[in-house]
Amino acid sequence: MSIEVYRDAWGVPHLRAGDPDELAFAQGRVTARDRAWQLEVERHRAQGTTASFLGAAELGWDVFARRVRLADTARLCFARLERTDAPTAAWVRAYADGVNDGLAEGARRAPEFAETGLAPGRWEPWTPLAVWLSTHILFAGFPTKLWREEVARRLGEEWTELFATDGPGTAGSNGWVVAGERTASGAALVAGDPHRFIEAPGVYQQIRLACPAYDVVGLAVPGVPGLAHFGHTGPVAWAITNAMADYQDVYRERLRRLPDGGVEALGPEGWRPATAHTETVEVAGGDPVVIEVIETDRGPVIVGVEEEPGTGGPEGGAPETGALSAGVPRSEVPVDGVPADARTAGDSPAAGAPVDGPADGVLEDGPVGGAPEGVRPGGNGGWEVLALRHPPRVTGRLGFEVLPALLRARTVGDVDAALDGWVEPVNVVQAADTRGGLLHRVAGHVPVRDRANSLRTVPAWDPAHAWADAPAPLPRAEVRGHAVMANARGLAAPLGVEFAPPHRADRIDALLGASADWTPETTTAVHRDTDNPSAAPLLAAAGRAGAGLSPAASAVRERLLAWDRRMDAESTGAGLYAAVRGAVVRRLAGHEAFAALREPAPYPEVFRPWLALGPRVAFALETLLTAGPVPAGDVDRIVREALEEVAAGEPPAAWGTTHRLAPWQALPDPDDARWPGLAGDHDCVLSTSSVPGWTDRAARASAARYVWDLADRERSGWVVPFGASGVPGDPHHQDQLPLWLRGELAPVTTDWQYLTKEQG
Repeated sequence: MSIEVYRDAWGVPHLRAGDPDELAFAQGRVTARDRAWQLEVERHRAQGTTASFLGAAELGWDVFARRVRLADTARLCFARLERTDAPTAAWVRAYADGVNDGLAEGARRAPEFAETGLAPGRWEPWTPLAVWLSTHILFAGFPTKLWREEVARRLGEEWTELFATDGPGTAGSNGWVVAGERTASGAALVAGDPHRFIEAPGVYQQIRLACPAYDVVGLAVPGVPGLAHFGHTGPVAWAITNAMADYQDVYRERLRRLPDGGVEALGPEGWRPATAHTETVEVAGGDPVVIEVIETDRGPVIVGVEEEPGTGGPEGGAPETGALSAGVPRSEVPVDGVPADARTAGDSPAAGAPVDGPADGVLEDGPVGGAPEGVRPGGNGGWEVLALRHPPRVTGRLGFEVLPALLRARTVGDVDAALDGWVEPVNVVQAADTRGGLLHRVAGHVPVRDRANSLRTVPAWDPAHAWADAPAPLPRAEVRGHAVMANARGLAAPLGVEFAPPHRADRIDALLGASADWTPETTTAVHRDTDNPSAAPLLAAAGRAGAGLSPAASAVRERLLAWDRRMDAESTGAGLYAAVRGAVVRRLAGHEAFAALREPAPYPEVFRPWLALGPRVAFALETLLTAGPVPAGDVDRIVREALEEVAAGEPPAAWGTTHRLAPWQALPDPDDARWPGLAGDHDCVLSTSSVPGWTDRAARASAARYVWDLADRERSGWVVPFGASGVPGDPHHQDQLPLWLRGELAPVTTDWQYLTKEQG
C-alpha cells in the first residue's frame, strides 16, 4: 500500500494514498486508531446491542433500534448499492476493512474497553450505513407528531401548533455563503456551525483525504467514509444545515394475530400479512429481554407491540421504557437534570388500544380519520400500534453514491449534480467555487403525500395517506451578495411544518449586510454573536409589570430592562434574565391550562424529549407570553411572581456560572464539575441550548465551526469542541476546547512540508 499519514499541530490526520479505495481504507484505519471506543459504541447502537455492555439504561434505545430495523435497513441499502453502484460499494467496503484493521490497536489505547469489558468487534460493509441511519433516524423529529396528537386531544384542535418551534429534539445549524463581491479577497467564503447535542468524543472529525483523484479537507462523521456535510476541495467548498423538512410518517396500524402465530395488518386493500419475528436483547447485569419485531406494508412497528390484548406480548417482552439520558441518540438527547415531571406529556390511546374497546372513542372518530365501516374485527384480539415509514426503508437508498462524487467535485455544478442523488437526511446546501459559482439548494428525499401525514399520525387503512411514486421537487435560490441558512422558514418552507424561529437567520443576515469586506478572520465574529432577540417578549412583559411589585422585585425589573440582551458568559444581566425566564417557564408549565399535558405518556422513553411539557413550554415561551390558553392576566401575574421569586433569592450569578457545558458520554464522567461555562443561548447565533426552567446546563451547541476560504484554502479555519483524538490523556484529546470556548478557529494546514509524518 502507498498510504501515508501526516498530522498537523492539532493532531488532525492528513492522509495520502494511491487511489480512492486505498484512501477510504486509510480513513477507516486512522479513525479506528483515534476513536475506537466511539466507533464501537456507534456500531452497537446501530445494531441495538449497547445494553450488552452499558447496561439496562440503554435498553430503551436497543429496543427501538431493533424495532425500527436500523441494521436491516442498512443491509438493504448496501445490497442495492452493490447492485447499482459497485465502485461506491467497494469504496465503503474498503473503509470498513480499514476500521477492522485499526480497531485492535485503537482499543488497546482506549481505557473504556477494559472498564466495560468490551472487546472490539467486526465491522461489516454495511455498518457505515447503519451508523448513518442511527445518527439520523430521529433527526426529522417524527415524535413531534405524537406530541401534536396529545395537544389536539387534550387541549383541543385549535392549539395543535401552539408549541411549534425548534424543539428540544431537533438538530439545527447556522450556515452562510458570502459572494466574492462582498469579501476582501474577491473570492467567496462559506462558513457556519452545525448545532448538535455535544458528545465527547465529538460528532465531527477534522480530516484531510488526498489521492491523485482529489485532495479534500473537511469534517467527517466518525464511522462514515468521505465528507458528507462539510468539505473544501480547493476549487469548491460546501456546507449544509438541517432543512427542517418532514419526510417520515407515523401510521396508526390495526393488527390481528392469526391462529398460527402470524400477524396481519389492515391496509387500504384489507388485511395483509405482516412480518414478525422475535429478537433477544442482552443486558449487562440483567436478564436478557425478548422482543417481537413486526413490520407492515407501511413500515416497522415502533410503538404498541406489547399491548396485544390477552397475551401481554411475547414471552419476556420488553417494557416500552429506557433511560432518557442514555436511551436517545446523542444528537437528540435532552439536557441532564430535567426532572421526570418535566419529561411527561399525556397518554394516548392511539397505540396499544384494543380494537374492540377503544378509549374515548378515538379509534372510531380519531382526529385524522377513523376506521372504515365493516373492518372492526370484534373480539379476535386485534390491537392498534404505530408504524414508521421513512425513505431509506422504502427506497433502499441513503444517498451514499453522492459521497465519492463530492470528493471529486471541482465546481458548484459538480456539487449540485452529485446532490441530486442525496436521500437522508434532507439538508439545505450552500457551495461556492473559485470561478465565482454559488449554490443554495435543498437536497434529499421528501415524499409527496397528503398534508395530514406531515401533521399527525394517520390511519394506515385510508388510501389517502399513501406516498406518491416520485418525491417532491427540491427548492433552490439565487445567491445575491450573501445567503443564510439557519433552519428558519424560507427556502425549505414547502417541505416542512415546523421551523426554527427566525432569530438566528435574521441576525446573521443583518451582520453580513453590515460589511462588504469580509475575511475569514472577521467572519468568526458572526460565530461568536450573543445577541438574544428571543428575550424581547419577556422583557416587554416585565415592562408591563411595574405596578404592585415589592421594592426588591422592582429593582430586579429595572436591572432586567437595562440589560443589553447579550448572553455573554460573564454577564450578570444575562444570568438575571435566565433566572427570571426559568421562573416564568416553571409557572407557565404549572398553569391549570396545561394540566392535561402533565399526565404520564405511555410512549417509549426514546420519544420523551418530544413529549415533555417543560421543554415544550420553555422553547415556545415567546408564543405563550402573547398567545395560547393561558389568559393574558395570568401571564402578567406569572411574570410578577417570577420577579418576586428572583428578588427573594440569592442574586443570580453571571450566566456562565450556571450555563455550563454538559456533554454526553457513553460512560458517566467522574468529574462533571470540570466542564466550563458558556456564552450564548438557544436563539443566539452562538447557540448553546439548555432547558430553561429546569437546568442551565448546555448539552447542545456548535459541534464544529468552520470558514472555507475560496481565495486560499490555507486561510480557512475550523474547530471542534474537544480535539482530534478520542483517547483520554492523548495530547489532542481536548486541546481545541480553549479555542472553541473563545470562538476562535484552528488553521487549516495543507502544505505537506508543515505536517508531521507518522512512522509505521
